[in-house]
Amino acid sequence: MSQAGKPIVETPDGRYIVVRGRLWRRQRPDLAPPDRDRLVKDLMDGRRAVLAAKRRGDTEALASARKAVDAAKHGLGERGPVWWDDGAPDENRRMAKNTSYAGWYASLFDE
Repeated sequence: MSQAGKPIVETPDGRYIVVRGRLWRRQRPDLAPPDRDRLVKDLMDGRRAVLAAKRRGDTEALASARKAVDAAKHGLGERGPVWWDDGAPDENRRMAKNTSYAGWYASLFDE
């Protein structure tokens, strides 16, 4: 998978992917496939509902759809409490160069 021709990479510990230099928390690795599949379906349904509500200008439906997206992301472990238990901080949504992954991230571009 890539974004604008650049590969999307995973941090060495598997906690994040890096998209355009920013860390995004990955899904919980302990989710059973049926649970993960259901949550991903819920997430995609919620995202489609957000788009439809925006097109209609329906603020109530938009709020409901956004709650559905948030619930799915919490279930997947992409939001809310971290799914790892070693005490490492959550660095979600931060630029990789400004996190504990800075050295690793810089090494990706060393030749």
